[in-house]
Amino acid sequence: MNFTLRLAKKKDMKSVLNLITELAVFEKEPDAVDITVDDLIRDGFSNPPKFRVYVAEQENIIIGIALFYERFSTWKGRTLHLEDLIVTKSKQKIGAGKALYTAVLKYAYDHNFNRVAWEVIDWNSNAIDFYKSTGATYLNNWSVVQMNKENLEKFIQNNLHEGF
Repeated sequence: MNFTLRLAKKKDMKSVLNLITELAVFEKEPDAVDITVDDLIRDGFSNPPKFRVYVAEQENIIIGIALFYERFSTWKGRTLHLEDLIVTKSKQKIGAGKALYTAVLKYAYDHNFNRVAWEVIDWNSNAIDFYKSTGATYLNNWSVVQMNKENLEKFIQNNLHEGF
């Protein structure tokens, strides 16, 4: 293994943001990333932190990340959510992605989480096949539902009269 894994530090957040942006470009959403380095520092190093990040580093350059956080399932209890797993394109196929993935699963196991969950875009067959090969269940009969900030504001403004 010619890279190392470790938990991210504040000084790593610019590289983390660069990889988040690289993932957004890969997922055909190049303008979707709104967060800043300052957001990552504030939220990732608050007490308690809103998320954690493992980084894969090679020759003092961060080549991959796995960003995850705790959530709660009414069916399963404590759950870990893997938000982003990415290795920069030029460093894929050296085992860093699997190592980052394994580090998150080990974190979940060591901290007694009942489930790890994440989303994968439906056309990323390489990722889907990899996840399935590790024993993960691919739930292709569930859909992700989101409400963006603008629609959230519209909804609240249109429904304030209902006594909330």
